[in-house]
Amino acid sequence: MTITTKAFGAYDLRGIYPAEVNEELYYRIGRAFPSLFEAKKVAVGRDIRLSGESLVAALVRGLGEAGCEAVDIGLCGTEMIYHAAGRMDGGLMVTASHNPKEYNGLKLVRKGAVPLTKDELKALASMVQEGAQLPPAAAVAARSTKVDMLEDYLQRILSFVDVAALKPLKIVANSGNGAAGPVVEALARHLPFEIIPFYGEPDGSFPHGVPNPLLPENREATARAVVEHGADFGVAWDGDFDRCFLYDEKGNFIEGYYMVGFLAQAFLEKHAGARVVYDPRCIWNTIELVEGAGGEPVVCKGGHAFIKAKMREVDAIYGGEMSAHHYFRDFSYCDSGMIPWLLVAELVSRQGRSLSSLLGERMASYPVSGEINTKVESLEAAKSIMDKVERAYATLPGCEISRIDGLSVSFPDWRFNLRRSNTEPLIRLNVETRGDSSLCQQKTRELTDMLAD
Repeated sequence: MTITTKAFGAYDLRGIYPAEVNEELYYRIGRAFPSLFEAKKVAVGRDIRLSGESLVAALVRGLGEAGCEAVDIGLCGTEMIYHAAGRMDGGLMVTASHNPKEYNGLKLVRKGAVPLTKDELKALASMVQEGAQLPPAAAVAARSTKVDMLEDYLQRILSFVDVAALKPLKIVANSGNGAAGPVVEALARHLPFEIIPFYGEPDGSFPHGVPNPLLPENREATARAVVEHGADFGVAWDGDFDRCFLYDEKGNFIEGYYMVGFLAQAFLEKHAGARVVYDPRCIWNTIELVEGAGGEPVVCKGGHAFIKAKMREVDAIYGGEMSAHHYFRDFSYCDSGMIPWLLVAELVSRQGRSLSSLLGERMASYPVSGEINTKVESLEAAKSIMDKVERAYATLPGCEISRIDGLSVSFPDWRFNLRRSNTEPLIRLNVETRGDSSLCQQKTRELTDMLAD
């Protein structure tokens, strides 16, 4: 098989199978990982993609020959690898998250579920590339084991809520034929909810489309099910369920941005004065809510490696991205797609109010465009576009510019962020205003027209 490091990105691997990710590459990663990170015992798992089992087998073989025990936890979500890696010397999750079905990938963490830095990932790429010398094999290959960690993981997830305070809510659960289905089914046995499963059977052929709830065409099914069943709210997950997306009782999709402030408030009620980390794509709602609850908002470049590092640096109780990644200090500073919806259920139960009433005021106070993606041919093309946009606004009265993550341009009553994707050939645009939805629509059209030129 051809070995290429093309799949190595800013903080994980994603590529087309078998041209860019394949068994030979994963075997070499298994051989190299233990020597780079002094690993003697590593958790390995996979999502529902059809190539997952053979790629895991290659990783396990490489780890064993390197003298590292592989603990195979089977079909799982990325956060289950984080849970396991918190007690081992690392974790390797075979997943391409929400990418199309011909892709696979790999998420890697060190001891304590700490993500690899860009330099560490580069070092790994150098060690496994074509012609590179692998570390010497161990004199005796280490054993591998298969372990069912589901119940242990569930107990940790459930510890984030007061189960006794939960009301018998009706919840639509759309797993998108990803890995979330079996976990939701197992969780339901511990909860008083009526769970209405939707596309719950894991299926790597993605019979109902790639499990990416951010795609507008994927939202209708969940929204319709919520209304038809009279549910209190709906939840949808991506393929490896490290992100979840919420729908209110009317079937309205809730942008991940509003969940950041919502969940921050929930934590600040229990941890007064704590710090909350957020990304700079949309910010005003989060800052207002965190400061109003007596917390300290801390901005950070988007991406899980950056958010987790910043949370550790400032000891933040919670971190959130508008992309629906939510991070928790007491979950090894890692992201989870199961903890957020349980916290929402707890808040709805305690307050006796609908999700739309809890969030509607915030959505009206800070209208947003939603994330708008534009394809680019190269990094150079992306830079040229961003430079053009900056020139168009930089000299206007009241303009403030930040480059913490891409280009953020703020005016007193509206702002936008434009950034390159870390994982796809896209530029991502987000616009928000202070209580003016027509201005939000106007500025969104203005910017999308500029990006299209």
